[in-house]
Amino acid sequence: MSDRNDVKPDSIAALAAVARLLAIAKTNSGQARRVADFLLAWHNAEENGGWNPVDLWQLDTGIAQDILLVTAFIAVEHKYPDDLGFVPEIAEVWNLWRGNRIVAPDASAS
Repeated sequence: MSDRNDVKPDSIAALAAVARLLAIAKTNSGQARRVADFLLAWHNAEENGGWNPVDLWQLDTGIAQDILLVTAFIAVEHKYPDDLGFVPEIAEVWNLWRGNRIVAPDASAS
């Protein structure tokens, strides 16, 4: 596991974009929900649901550009937010946007 201090200089912009997106996701707006969906899908798509790229249409240009920058970073670095030292931040976003989700019982357990 690495942290934010072990990254390549060309990754600094992507990490700054992640930090901006996390800050946005902690607010209460339509854009925040879309950003949270992106971040939580990156964190664990199976648990949190996927992310719809068409959501970019509903975001301010700067926010959309940050998501695209982070997407390119993910494609190259193969890292999750936890791997980058964003454990408490992603947990806070999860609690805000998914924390009240009721999990259906496993049908196969019957």
